[in-house]
Amino acid sequence: MRTIIVGAGTIGSCVIAVAVAERDEVIVIESDPERAREVSREYDVTVLEADATVGDTLVEAGAETADAIVVTTSDDAVNLMVVSIAVELGVPSVVSVVNEKGHAEFFRRLKANVLQNPEEVVAAHLYNAARRPQVHDLYDLPGGAQIFRLELRTRSPLAGRAVGQAMRDERFPETLRIVAFLRGGTQSLVEEDTTLRAGDVVTFFSLERVQDALMAKLIG
Repeated sequence: MRTIIVGAGTIGSCVIAVAVAERDEVIVIESDPERAREVSREYDVTVLEADATVGDTLVEAGAETADAIVVTTSDDAVNLMVVSIAVELGVPSVVSVVNEKGHAEFFRRLKANVLQNPEEVVAAHLYNAARRPQVHDLYDLPGGAQIFRLELRTRSPLAGRAVGQAMRDERFPETLRIVAFLRGGTQSLVEEDTTLRAGDVVTFFSLERVQDALMAKLIG
């Protein structure tokens, strides 16, 4: 996969590391000379020390043959301009950070995938981890939906019972679904007749925000 990453700040550097680990062909565009040199020293990638909004920078980076572009700067005006150019050049997958909530709609009109307010996403994740230490992961999705993982204890109403029957007997919300479970290092999808055990780490999806009381009940 040929991936262009615009911006080598905190978020951009993390994206670079992931893309390199996935063995992508990575092209980085960074206007700050020192950051550009740091990326060149640390990774075996192509680095363009340039402004992605100026002239033919994206063309020089090979945007016309790229599979994806990820735009990560802290300036939404810059990000929107780069997204617009990338869309015009026909990049199949365009992803951008959006730093201000009110700007997201402008990016979506260009059919870009967006990550809104990354600092808020991290802050919410840290707060949820502190408030609910028994919850392995909890992610808030648009519209109030959530994905979370819980480790079942012996007293969980889901432990030792078929999932479908337990969900009906306990009258869990219709908006809640069990998606998968991790046992002995192996991840598996959940079926109606799957029997979960204490110690399983179970992945849930909910269309609505889950209250602490329901979390505690599920854990046991």
